[in-house]
Amino acid sequence: MGKKLIFQRFNLHQRIQHIGMFTSFIILTITGLPIKFEQSRISHWIVSIFGSFDNMFAIHLMAAAVMLLVSVYHLLYLVIYPLVTKKLSLAILPSPKDLFDVVHDAQYLLGRRKDPPKFDRYSYKEEFDYWAVFWGMAIMGGSGLMMWFPQIFTQYMPRWIIDSAKYAHTDEAILAISAIFFWHFFNSHFSPRFFPMNHVWYSGTMSRAEMEEDHPLELARLDNESETSN
Repeated sequence: MGKKLIFQRFNLHQRIQHIGMFTSFIILTITGLPIKFEQSRISHWIVSIFGSFDNMFAIHLMAAAVMLLVSVYHLLYLVIYPLVTKKLSLAILPSPKDLFDVVHDAQYLLGRRKDPPKFDRYSYKEEFDYWAVFWGMAIMGGSGLMMWFPQIFTQYMPRWIIDSAKYAHTDEAILAISAIFFWHFFNSHFSPRFFPMNHVWYSGTMSRAEMEEDHPLELARLDNESETSN
């Protein structure tokens, strides 16, 4: 038998979760920045596109609800999928190898090493992207819910915490926007290898050539498993 040419990277559930997350994130960015920078002329223009501030804010809340639902969907998926399929993967967990890969990659980018580090299922960049979402959802989601339903949260915590939530929400938003549009978008879509975008977010698959380039250790393991099973 010939070697496998196409590999599944993300299944349908993972793709739906990713699409729901980035779609709601983009909408939250567009509708949230005019709230933080309310005096800007660009903010006034964006508000006018939605017809009014109330319309824009309503869409912001709807996008926030979608993001929260997608987060719950993902957490349930992490529990249910291994129970149903009897397959448990811990590949996304950070490991000591990630530290060596960071140093190796820095040396490679500086011209101190000839070859880039070899990654398995996930690179340290992908692991950072993944776990950063958990941090962001804890801060953004928690502070957002406090501002959305202050009458509930003030029953259990002092008002100053609710007031502080606004600053935590907006500051974390700027950090998240910067990380996504500069770090994630370049690594996943805008680098010369992928521009104008990486197709895996909608196809869920990678070619053998892409696997050899981005995940050679995983490819070697999959090839070995295939040979063993045959």
